[in-house]
Amino acid sequence: MPDESFEPKSNFRTIVVFAMLFAVLGTVVIFAYFITFRRPVTTVILIRHAEKTIDPNNPDVDLSAAGQARAQELARMFGDTGINAIYATQYKRTQQTVKPLADKLGLPVTVVNAKSTADLLTQIRANHSGQTIFIAGHNNTVPEIITALGGPQYPIISESEYDNLYVVTIYRTGKAKVVKIKYGSASQQGVGNNQMVP
Repeated sequence: MPDESFEPKSNFRTIVVFAMLFAVLGTVVIFAYFITFRRPVTTVILIRHAEKTIDPNNPDVDLSAAGQARAQELARMFGDTGINAIYATQYKRTQQTVKPLADKLGLPVTVVNAKSTADLLTQIRANHSGQTIFIAGHNNTVPEIITALGGPQYPIISESEYDNLYVVTIYRTGKAKVVKIKYGSASQQGVGNNQMVP
């Protein structure tokens, strides 16, 4: 007489095997979907240039001693963070701010016009999607760039503030999250009128 308990056990095993296969297949399909359609996350680190020397007759001044120290602090903080590209404006103060970092990373500094935020964004989207970019700008251009990247609107940075750092995470076009932190020595407050040329 045949063993009647064999057939139900066999059917149960078959169901379990097929369920496992479907679970594995479903996991593979979901993983493939996210790999294929997931947009790369781009990170942009923005700062205003470090402290500058004061010379009303010179629109392109150098960094002060305090500014040079702040530039070294940036190299210390970001020298091992996987930055892929560094941008600065045409002014010496922005280029000098990122020079220690660029030297430590062995990266060139790409110079962009301070008044051409649209061109800067075009370069980032075309050449650095999914990468980490460091930008040194000015008290009026940094908030403008953040907004253009999809972040919130920030006011013009006070003329006396040099210690703001913004980490902008772009998770899709026109949408970004921003973390604002302080770094280095605290800036002296109460100087300037927020409307000065950067």
